[in-house]
Amino acid sequence: MAKVKKHEVFIDMTAMSDVTVLLLTFFMLTATFLPLEPVRVTAPASVLEYKVPDYNVINILVDLDGKVFMNIDRPEVRLAALEKMAAEYGVTLNDNQKKAFANQEFIGVPMNRMPAFLDLPLSERDEAMRQYGIPKDSTNNQFISWIQRAREVDSDMKITLKADQTTPYPLVEGVMKDLVKIKANRFSLITVLRGTPEGF
Repeated sequence: MAKVKKHEVFIDMTAMSDVTVLLLTFFMLTATFLPLEPVRVTAPASVLEYKVPDYNVINILVDLDGKVFMNIDRPEVRLAALEKMAAEYGVTLNDNQKKAFANQEFIGVPMNRMPAFLDLPLSERDEAMRQYGIPKDSTNNQFISWIQRAREVDSDMKITLKADQTTPYPLVEGVMKDLVKIKANRFSLITVLRGTPEGF
């Protein structure tokens, strides 16, 4: 009986590892990162699933105390809105402050404090922002002004609203009423997806 000679098979994996590295590099370079939020917010759960817009968006964030923060995702719109707000509220900003604002993800201080806020080092701005939030009382509603100025620059901007699940409803309702007041009636509420209850 003849013996069968086994041959070792060598598979070169170099091409496979090259493709893996190329794909990894592609995904890293094309990924869009969420801006770091100034306050931690745990969104409530819901069973409906709609895609939230991820470009050309004004993101509104409401914390536990009802303080409002805002992110305009396009830096050129954010900067143009700042210039309109500075003219409206009589605030003078130098070039360094404007440059700092273009790199600032969230807006969350009153306009009269904006120059001093933008002079702070980047590492200290989030802590300073948490103390204020955008004013939205009846005599000084800068929140409405920010939305209007951003939409003057680009009327197609979408709006999203995210609030903590334990934020009292009247505080969130106040933000929604402000949006309705300026006819920004279409906005997305950001929630966490949960399983559909039995019977649906």
